[in-house]
Amino acid sequence: MTSYLHGEPSWIDIGVADFDTAAAFYSGLFGWEIPEGNEEAGGYRSVTLDGRVVAGMSPMQMVPGPPFWTTYINVDSADDVVAKVSDAGGQVLMPPMDVMEFGRMAILADPTGAAIGLWQPNTHGGAEVTNKPGTFCWCELMTDDVEAASSFYSAVLGLTTRASDGPMPYVEFQVGGRSVAGMMARPPMLPAEVPNHWGVYFAVADLDAALTRVTELGGSLLTDVIDTPAGRVAPVMDPTGASINLIQLTIDH
Repeated sequence: MTSYLHGEPSWIDIGVADFDTAAAFYSGLFGWEIPEGNEEAGGYRSVTLDGRVVAGMSPMQMVPGPPFWTTYINVDSADDVVAKVSDAGGQVLMPPMDVMEFGRMAILADPTGAAIGLWQPNTHGGAEVTNKPGTFCWCELMTDDVEAASSFYSAVLGLTTRASDGPMPYVEFQVGGRSVAGMMARPPMLPAEVPNHWGVYFAVADLDAALTRVTELGGSLLTDVIDTPAGRVAPVMDPTGASINLIQLTIDH
């Protein structure tokens, strides 16, 4: 990847209190290289795979509770998007701010309470590789109000949607007619204490082998493996309490 369109997910990161445990898990599972952090940037680390930047990790816990992965949407202007949030029913959790020379960021909450980041790139354009084993390949909103979320992301980001029917209806967010992220209604079995949220999917070459490795590294499988049109999916939890989805892709996103 050399650039992203306005409205495309372009970056993911996580801040954790137990950084050493998280780093050992993700480097062991995905083969990531995690260099020393930049003190000026609060210890933030740009993770690489085969020499290319793929994600961010930081030895920090910004809010109480378990750590979580944050999805960032590439935007032409973070300020212009933020200006639309209140009228669309959302909330600005972190107003636009410059991140050194790398870009400009903001954090929003949609009307259903799910948090999402904005990234206006400068020298840092986002993940340099996606859809390959060890990299993120899909981001998905799980919400209790699909209609409200659809209206919000259309209003603030210009995303369109395409819905599919089936036992579990699914909505795809699109940019220029191409699907860039997904959305689904909260399943009944999801515990009430789990908030509406954006989840992250990481591609793996062999899901069964990856799940064995997850267990060896101190993680756990959260539910049974799920067969989807895009591939076999396994929701897992890392040893620090952050949840991710692993997928053995059968199609390219």
